Amino acid sequence: MIDVRRAADRYEGGNPAAGITTRHAFSFGTFYDPDNIRFGPLLACNEESLRPGSGFDEHPHSQTEIVTWVVEGELTHKDSTTGHTGQVGSGDVQHFSAGSGARHIERNDGPVPLRFVQTWIAPLTAGGEPSYRLVRGLADGEPYEIPAAGAVLRVRRPGAGERITVPAAPRVYLHVVRGDLRLDGEELGPGDSARITGEPELRIIAGSPGELLIWELP
Repeated sequence: MIDVRRAADRYEGGNPAAGITTRHAFSFGTFYDPDNIRFGPLLACNEESLRPGSGFDEHPHSQTEIVTWVVEGELTHKDSTTGHTGQVGSGDVQHFSAGSGARHIERNDGPVPLRFVQTWIAPLTAGGEPSYRLVRGLADGEPYEIPAAGAVLRVRRPGAGERITVPAAPRVYLHVVRGDLRLDGEELGPGDSARITGEPELRIIAGSPGELLIWELP
């Protein structure tokens, strides 16, 4: 089964007046759609845009694996629980495991707009200590494993005409960051996504140079 969701159908959130624009793929905050709560363990996939000087003040999380992929600009992350402070740049993967409870701040302290995609995944087992990991410059196709959730992220950057094999996981979630792709006859563009279940031999064809987040889920 392949369930394609379009960028135009995402729920608009955030706080535009404060410089924060968010596009949600799933029910989030005050927006509730009983038919669109999650995909397996995947709870959220948010496209975030922060203008310079804006951001999210300190706020809590628990029982969530939070993975951030920076598209443009630089994200300042301050974790008051583990004491980490640092910057996440384009092409970097940040993994913040909230465990039984954690608090953090996310801001754009740079001079240019910031764009990132943030995914929330439920862990297999509740509890645990918060943790933080940053991978600089994740290579094309390199797996980033999240054992706590039984999930794997791969970022693919195909050239025009390149074919990519979709992983044969029980569930696969695709998010198009940039470029034009074709999946089983469906044209996908920036912000589009596909929720795939039980389709072991799918291929993606890139119509133009692109960037794609591929989540392998249990």
